[in-house]
Amino acid sequence: MTGQVIRAAVAADVPAVRAVTDAAYRPYIARIGVVPQPMEADHAADVAAGRVFVTGDPVTGLVVVEEFPDHLLLDSIAVHPGAHGGGVGRRLLRFVDTHARALGLGEVRLYTNAMMWENQRIYPKYGYEAVERRVDGPYDRIHYRKRLA
Repeated sequence: MTGQVIRAAVAADVPAVRAVTDAAYRPYIARIGVVPQPMEADHAADVAAGRVFVTGDPVTGLVVVEEFPDHLLLDSIAVHPGAHGGGVGRRLLRFVDTHARALGLGEVRLYTNAMMWENQRIYPKYGYEAVERRVDGPYDRIHYRKRLA
Protein backbone atom coordinates (compact mmCIF):
# COMPACT_ATOMS: atom_id res chain seq x y z
CA MET A 1 0.00 0.00 0.00
CA THR A 2 1.40 3.38 -1.01
CA GLY A 3 0.36 5.02 2.25
CA GLN A 4 2.68 2.75 4.22
CA VAL A 5 5.88 3.71 2.40
CA ILE A 6 8.12 6.07 4.37
CA ARG A 7 10.35 8.15 2.14
CA ALA A 8 12.58 11.19 2.29
CA ALA A 9 10.54 14.34 1.74
CA VAL A 10 11.20 16.43 -1.35
CA ALA A 11 10.62 20.14 -1.98
CA ALA A 12 7.14 19.47 -3.38
CA ASP A 13 6.19 17.97 0.01
CA VAL A 14 6.87 21.17 1.98
CA PRO A 15 3.25 22.43 1.91
CA ALA A 16 2.01 19.02 3.10
CA VAL A 17 4.70 18.87 5.81
CA ARG A 18 3.56 22.28 7.03
CA ALA A 19 -0.14 21.32 6.88
CA VAL A 20 0.26 18.01 8.72
CA THR A 21 2.54 19.57 11.36
CA ASP A 22 0.09 22.42 11.94
CA ALA A 23 -2.91 20.07 12.14
CA ALA A 24 -1.11 17.77 14.58
CA TYR A 25 0.22 20.47 16.91
CA ARG A 26 -2.48 23.18 16.72
CA PRO A 27 -4.66 21.58 19.43
CA TYR A 28 -1.83 22.04 21.94
CA ILE A 29 -1.54 25.83 21.60
CA ALA A 30 -4.26 26.59 24.16
CA ARG A 31 -3.03 23.89 26.55
CA ILE A 32 0.65 24.87 26.65
CA GLY A 33 0.12 28.60 26.14
CA VAL A 34 2.62 28.98 23.29
CA VAL A 35 2.88 27.82 19.69
CA PRO A 36 4.63 24.41 19.70
CA GLN A 37 8.13 24.68 18.26
CA PRO A 38 7.50 22.28 15.32
CA MET A 39 4.88 24.70 13.98
CA GLU A 40 7.54 27.41 13.73
CA ALA A 41 10.20 25.22 12.10
CA ASP A 42 11.69 26.08 8.73
CA HIS A 43 10.14 23.10 6.94
CA ALA A 44 11.74 23.93 3.58
CA ALA A 45 15.21 23.99 5.15
CA ASP A 46 14.56 20.75 7.05
CA VAL A 47 13.39 19.03 3.85
CA ALA A 48 16.38 20.39 1.89
CA ALA A 49 18.72 19.09 4.60
CA GLY A 50 17.27 15.57 4.31
CA ARG A 51 15.86 15.63 7.84
CA VAL A 52 12.19 15.00 6.98
CA PHE A 53 10.60 11.66 6.14
CA VAL A 54 6.96 11.37 5.14
CA THR A 55 4.31 8.70 4.68
CA GLY A 56 1.00 8.64 2.88
CA ASP A 57 -0.31 9.85 -0.45
CA PRO A 58 -1.39 12.47 0.37
CA VAL A 59 1.01 12.87 3.30
CA THR A 60 -0.60 11.80 6.59
CA GLY A 61 2.47 11.60 8.82
CA LEU A 62 6.07 12.64 9.11
CA VAL A 63 9.16 12.68 11.25
CA VAL A 64 11.92 15.25 11.46
CA VAL A 65 15.24 13.82 12.63
CA GLU A 66 18.72 15.15 13.24
CA GLU A 67 21.86 13.06 13.33
CA PHE A 68 24.42 13.59 16.10
CA PRO A 69 27.65 11.65 16.68
CA ASP A 70 26.14 9.48 19.44
CA HIS A 71 22.38 9.54 18.79
CA LEU A 72 19.54 10.36 16.43
CA LEU A 73 17.27 13.14 17.66
CA LEU A 74 13.60 12.67 16.82
CA ASP A 75 12.92 16.38 16.58
CA SER A 76 9.27 16.07 15.61
CA ILE A 77 6.68 13.44 14.81
CA ALA A 78 3.33 14.51 13.39
CA VAL A 79 0.31 12.50 12.33
CA HIS A 80 -2.67 14.24 10.78
CA PRO A 81 -5.65 13.95 13.18
CA GLY A 82 -7.66 12.31 10.40
CA ALA A 83 -5.16 9.43 10.36
CA HIS A 84 -5.06 8.81 14.14
CA GLY A 85 -5.54 5.18 15.10
CA GLY A 86 -4.31 3.83 11.79
CA GLY A 87 -0.81 2.85 12.88
CA VAL A 88 0.94 5.77 11.18
CA GLY A 89 2.71 6.91 14.36
CA ARG A 90 3.79 3.36 15.21
CA ARG A 91 5.27 2.89 11.71
CA LEU A 92 7.08 6.22 11.94
CA LEU A 93 8.57 5.35 15.34
CA ARG A 94 9.78 1.99 13.99
CA PHE A 95 11.26 3.78 10.98
CA VAL A 96 13.22 6.13 13.28
CA ASP A 97 14.74 3.12 15.07
CA THR A 98 15.67 1.49 11.75
CA HIS A 99 17.11 4.75 10.42
CA ALA A 100 19.24 5.25 13.54
CA ARG A 101 20.61 1.71 13.26
CA ALA A 102 21.39 2.23 9.56
CA LEU A 103 23.40 5.30 10.56
CA GLY A 104 25.29 3.20 13.13
CA LEU A 105 23.69 4.99 16.08
CA GLY A 106 22.66 3.12 19.20
CA GLU A 107 20.30 5.63 20.71
CA VAL A 108 17.29 7.74 19.77
CA ARG A 109 16.43 10.83 21.81
CA LEU A 110 13.36 13.02 21.81
CA TYR A 111 11.56 15.50 24.00
CA THR A 112 7.95 16.46 24.47
CA ASN A 113 6.21 19.30 26.19
CA ALA A 114 5.25 18.39 29.75
CA MET A 115 1.67 19.50 28.97
CA MET A 116 1.40 16.97 26.14
CA TRP A 117 0.55 14.21 28.60
CA GLU A 118 -0.66 11.85 25.87
CA ASN A 119 2.94 11.53 24.70
CA GLN A 120 4.09 10.64 28.20
CA ARG A 121 1.89 7.54 27.97
CA ILE A 122 2.87 6.68 24.40
CA TYR A 123 6.67 6.90 24.35
CA PRO A 124 7.37 4.41 27.18
CA LYS A 125 5.28 1.83 25.28
CA TYR A 126 7.87 2.07 22.50
CA GLY A 127 10.89 1.65 24.74
CA TYR A 128 11.64 5.27 25.62
CA GLU A 129 12.64 6.20 29.14
CA ALA A 130 12.30 9.66 30.62
CA VAL A 131 15.71 10.98 31.59
CA GLU A 132 15.24 14.66 32.38
CA ARG A 133 12.71 17.45 32.72
CA ARG A 134 14.05 20.84 31.69
CA VAL A 135 12.69 24.27 30.86
CA ASP A 136 14.01 25.54 27.52
CA GLY A 137 12.79 29.12 27.06
CA PRO A 138 8.99 29.01 27.11
CA TYR A 139 8.93 25.20 26.82
CA ASP A 140 8.71 22.81 29.79
CA ARG A 141 10.07 19.60 28.29
CA ILE A 142 10.50 16.00 29.27
CA HIS A 143 13.49 14.42 27.54
CA TYR A 144 13.46 10.74 26.60
CA ARG A 145 15.94 8.26 25.23
CA LYS A 146 15.76 4.80 23.74
CA ARG A 147 18.78 2.59 23.59
CA LEU A 148 18.70 0.36 20.55
CA ALA A 149 19.75 -3.27 20.75
